[in-house]
Amino acid sequence: MENIAILTGDVVNSRAIAPQQWMPLLKETLFYFGNEPKEWEVYRGDSFQLQTRPALALTAALTLKATLKELKGLDVRIAIGIGDKSYDAQKITEANGTAFVYSGQCFQHLKKLNLAIATQNKTFDQTMNLMFKLASLTMDNWQPATARVVKTALLQPEASQVELATLLGKSQSTISEALLRAGYDEINQLLNYYKQYITNL
Repeated sequence: MENIAILTGDVVNSRAIAPQQWMPLLKETLFYFGNEPKEWEVYRGDSFQLQTRPALALTAALTLKATLKELKGLDVRIAIGIGDKSYDAQKITEANGTAFVYSGQCFQHLKKLNLAIATQNKTFDQTMNLMFKLASLTMDNWQPATARVVKTALLQPEASQVELATLLGKSQSTISEALLRAGYDEINQLLNYYKQYITNL
């Protein structure tokens, strides 16, 4: 049975800003990674679940984080579970399997953390979760303008800084400074490390 990734998340401080402001942004990003309701759903107002390929899971999580941090005061908590899908359903929230169990249990243990992963490989989990903690020291402080640049860069991984500048109507130097502030090079290294090891799980 092929492994899948399940992201379970909720919007942090969702009541501070009207849902009309953040819900369309959240749904737009979820649509980029899958179809509703088979692969993603928003439920209980500000919670969501997304199914994607294991190799894409961290990219999806960081893109969702950047999306919500475009609005000042908002953030997101996400638990990634990697495992199987033993029961399929028309709605993602009604499906089941170890990926769902890992994701749900991981989400319950998030508490002060905003990002964590659970798989059958506890050594891999420990390594990745430590890296997530360190990355969060920077990512949790992204300002809205920086978050927007990061989101665009994550969704357009082949784009140059000049192309990103054109897309966002900014100067290339502004894009360069934003990516530097965001720790984007280090985030790319984290993504590459994750992709390299997740395929071997």
